[in-house]
Amino acid sequence: MDALLLARLQFAIVTVYHFFFVPLTLGLSVLIALMESRYVTSGDPRYKTMTKFWGKLFLINFAMGVATGIVQEFQFGMNWSEYSRFMGDIFGAPLAIEALLAFYMESVFLGVWIFGWNKLSPKLHATVMWLVAIGSNLSAVWILAANSFMQQPVGYALRNGRAEMTDFFALLTNEHLWIQWPHVFASAVATAGFFVAGISAWHLLRKSDNLEIFRRSFRWGVVYGLVGTVLVILVGHTQAQYMIRVQPMKMAAAEALWNTEDPAAMSLFTIGNEKERRDVFAIRIPGALSFLVYNRFSGEVRGINQLQDEYEQTYGPGDYVPPVAVSYWTFRIMVGAGFLMLLLLLFSLRAIMKDDVVDSPRLLRLMLWAIGLPILANSTGWIFTEMARQPWIVFGLQRTSDAVSNTVGAGEVAFSLVVFTLLYAVLMIVDVKLLTRYARVGVVEPAPGAEAPQAV
Repeated sequence: MDALLLARLQFAIVTVYHFFFVPLTLGLSVLIALMESRYVTSGDPRYKTMTKFWGKLFLINFAMGVATGIVQEFQFGMNWSEYSRFMGDIFGAPLAIEALLAFYMESVFLGVWIFGWNKLSPKLHATVMWLVAIGSNLSAVWILAANSFMQQPVGYALRNGRAEMTDFFALLTNEHLWIQWPHVFASAVATAGFFVAGISAWHLLRKSDNLEIFRRSFRWGVVYGLVGTVLVILVGHTQAQYMIRVQPMKMAAAEALWNTEDPAAMSLFTIGNEKERRDVFAIRIPGALSFLVYNRFSGEVRGINQLQDEYEQTYGPGDYVPPVAVSYWTFRIMVGAGFLMLLLLLFSLRAIMKDDVVDSPRLLRLMLWAIGLPILANSTGWIFTEMARQPWIVFGLQRTSDAVSNTVGAGEVAFSLVVFTLLYAVLMIVDVKLLTRYARVGVVEPAPGAEAPQAV
């Protein structure tokens, strides 16, 4: 294997590991802020107990997210030094602001929140948690601003073989950012909802102490997760319509659409010959892809072969077709997991409304295992987003093959790939064990007039 393939594998593995933790941090921070706000407005100590219990799990996940995220930035200067040389003027700005402003804000106020129990007033302490949640999600905005430039470059000029920023405001108002960020935020809400509902389901199955705490947590998790899942689906539909305008090859790869169609059929199941760019076997719904794109059952959707010809005329000779099989199946796993999540949440909501959640052991078991569904959807969604953009690392400006370092050899990349993969695997095991351990402990409600035990 060459250095390019190894560098791509390393960055993919590190990113997927990191993204196991990020959505839960984003979504759970807001949910905990809502729980603590409910405690402040109602005075009900059970909401304080809930806040502290889920806050403890949030802190474990946050620490692992930080540990796995630091390594990513070092790779830009090592494995991807040509990318950093070409893009550093633009890519570095939002990443620097993320670290110096949003992450700093999040970390500082998280420390205040941890040590502020019994020292700050309830209202001020809840406000601090909202600042943590805002900081967490501002971090996502800045990181996605950098990623959105890679998807749709704006506000730049090419000078001396480098992309230089000419309009910082254009970077912030990039239309791609404000299509992408709501999708990421909604998926984070769904991830946190399933996490809370799944752990609560485990305690309800075991008839743990303080059952009412987990009844309430289950309801909060289901409603919160349902809001996130519905938003993911709605925003995802808008994102698909936007994708067809700015990256039509990505949509064509997601549907294994080899040739332009009008009306365009949507693939339910396709076995394709990627080398010859043709279907071996396919089940398609006539006109459905046109409806997805144009909200009507007619309209042209360009195919892979025609787009390849267009790109050769625009960018010169080369292969501009992304890995179709990877794009096709990751897109379907993401979408399929999303609709399965919606189905489970609707059944859970029905059980809540009938007040028979505790008497629905099958549903509770399903919700426990379903904690992994949003993680699966998040991971495959990011793999699709990045892989279906290939061969570009910055769409239309720099190819991935031109972005890899000229000085880091294959042996060095292979060594660090093995080390990082094993190290991250250990961190993942530690994270899961810590979350499982503290989730199983449950909560201890304070005696009347006594202070609730601190979660940290």
